[in-house]
Amino acid sequence: MARDVSLQRLPVPAKVGVAVGLLALVGIVYFVVFYGNVASDIEAAKVEEGRLRMELAEARKAEFAYEKDLSELTARKQQQRELNKMLPTDTEYPAFLSAVQNVANVSGVTLTAWSPSPEVPEQFYARVPMRLELTGRFHQIAKFFYGIGQLDRIINMENISLSQPKPVGEDVVVRVEGLATAFRAIENAPNKTGDKRGAAKKGKQ
Repeated sequence: MARDVSLQRLPVPAKVGVAVGLLALVGIVYFVVFYGNVASDIEAAKVEEGRLRMELAEARKAEFAYEKDLSELTARKQQQRELNKMLPTDTEYPAFLSAVQNVANVSGVTLTAWSPSPEVPEQFYARVPMRLELTGRFHQIAKFFYGIGQLDRIINMENISLSQPKPVGEDVVVRVEGLATAFRAIENAPNKTGDKRGAAKKGKQ
């Protein structure tokens, strides 16, 4: 007869040992399977975190570069606006006359006549002349010239002559004639070197 080796016939210490062994085996299997999966997930999460940190750093660099470029562009546009006030690219006779008239009003002089003259082109800019006639007291005339010098647009007063002085109370009213010359920028101004080369080529043909 086969010997009956069922657990019921084992002594209590043997039964305890078998139970402990089974529990240990289950624990080992669970540890290997579960912990291995968790460890791989943690490692993958660390790799993903590193990648995201690199992308974030690159995004911040790109944002910084964009903000810097935007700031430089804004500053250049502001500089261009300021330059256009001093040296516009268009003749702008109405704006020229309006600026002179405003200074005359503030100074108290009377602008009696004005006559725009044709532009005088230079290499990089053009002169925009306008003959002016005005009347006023000496201190008003001085204030007018000072106000012209304070305008955003560059305007020179030339060929100034005073005539017909008339006493008015303690002051003297005079008639002033002069040439107010503004300037404008010439876009795509010719290059001197290029012109000489062109002339040389034409001379050889």
